Amino acid sequence: MTETAVAIIRPEALAHNLQRLRSATAGCRIMAVIKANGYGHGLERTARLLDDVDALAVARVCEGIRLREAGIRKRIVVLEGCSEAEELSAAIAHQFEIVVHDQSHFALLDAAIEQNMLDIWIKIDTGMGRLGFDPADLADVRKRIEGISCVRPLPRVMTHLASADDPDNPLTLEQVRRFGEAIGRFTGDISIANSAGALLWPQTLEPSLSLDYKGENWVRPGLALFGASPVTGKSAREMGLESVMSFESRLIAVKTVKRGTGVGYGSVWRARRDTVVGVAAVGYGDGYPRHLQSGTPVLVNDRRVALIGRVSMDMINVDLTDVPVASVGDPVVLWGHHLPIEEIAARAGTIPYELMCGLSQRVAHRLESVDSAGSEEQSLDVR
Repeated sequence: MTETAVAIIRPEALAHNLQRLRSATAGCRIMAVIKANGYGHGLERTARLLDDVDALAVARVCEGIRLREAGIRKRIVVLEGCSEAEELSAAIAHQFEIVVHDQSHFALLDAAIEQNMLDIWIKIDTGMGRLGFDPADLADVRKRIEGISCVRPLPRVMTHLASADDPDNPLTLEQVRRFGEAIGRFTGDISIANSAGALLWPQTLEPSLSLDYKGENWVRPGLALFGASPVTGKSAREMGLESVMSFESRLIAVKTVKRGTGVGYGSVWRARRDTVVGVAAVGYGDGYPRHLQSGTPVLVNDRRVALIGRVSMDMINVDLTDVPVASVGDPVVLWGHHLPIEEIAARAGTIPYELMCGLSQRVAHRLESVDSAGSEEQSLDVR
């Protein structure tokens, strides 16, 4: 049976983006962030495709457990840490590294009966205003953690950049300064850069007079791995990235309507000429945003056409009048390699993260492979 709405995942693009990030962060370790079901690309699948990164990062313990149950043995960092004893026990059992960012974590750690079993990252808030200790408290936090028996020596230190996507915002360099001031002459590992930091802010990537450390520097790319630009005003192509996901469907009907005919719920779009209308089997029930307006670009047979009328739960309408040939069964691309997700996100008033993560459970996922002759093949659904 042929699926209608499907997310085609391109392993070659993922490998390309990883290499792009490696080149930009030479000398740093890569902690690939694959939370939220691998940004909608599939958690376990993405972990296997990123087998050669240095570590994986997830938001929650339950995501890490999914990876362990799938046979993933790589280092896993839980970015939100643990908020209850059951989570902490699971983290220790599965050998996760956890982020400690709140005073409440100390009591949980004190109560753990394991000895010298847990690697942790201390998070300080240098300007994000979200998770993390005050930088001025880092010395006290480190001293407090040194007295906890379940924690292994030499905890690492991290922070999170709030505005790295904006090349003109001075906050990023101020955060680096605050971080460097907090750690002092630090002998352990650190982590500062997200995707935008890795590609735009070399000051986050190597030791300097204001960032004095002797251990490893870990970058934490997420969005850039999946081929969307993390930098305001720059396309993925300009950043040297390739789209990993192509969200596709197919035409299920083609008809001609007379000038003045309304199309879709509410007849909010009316034909200004006799119009060939294509109906594609995709809608907000699949994760295609309902509030996209007429004129949003869609690809049919690799040609740009316009969305017309309201997005329905299961279908959209497109104007095929200027497409020489279009038939039932022809492919439709909602976003992908030749239709940047950033463009569709902007039309929807959102960001690529939300589109990627918003695909529903009924959207099939397939891996694209390219054989030696260059022809494309699609695997069976591998969710």
